[in-house]
Amino acid sequence: MKTLNRELTTRYKQSPPPMGVYLIRNLANDRIFVGASTNVHGAMNRDRFELAQKTHRNARLMQDWLSCGAECFSFEVLDTVRPRDEPGFDDKAELASLWDMWRQELPCFGDKGYNTTRVKAGR
Repeated sequence: MKTLNRELTTRYKQSPPPMGVYLIRNLANDRIFVGASTNVHGAMNRDRFELAQKTHRNARLMQDWLSCGAECFSFEVLDTVRPRDEPGFDDKAELASLWDMWRQELPCFGDKGYNTTRVKAGR
């Protein structure tokens, strides 16, 4: 049993974090932010931390966080890049495509969103 636990722990530590697209939603006004990262859970944790520390780089999101409170925000993973063993598969290009698709699908710019520019994925 100990050997199995060690093997599972080793496999977990060696596996890359999931790449994906995530959403931050203001439940009070339904405004959203759509982000993407090569470590989707790490990016959401970083956003939560920056918002809690009042240092988030998105001024509108930071302002709403302060006025509405943390309880008015939800964080969720929208989509992940499924790793493939195909030769020539570009996971970062796949992430950028997913991010682009979700930003076109959801109203994350203008009055309905916090996104301001169309920068490349993987920040």
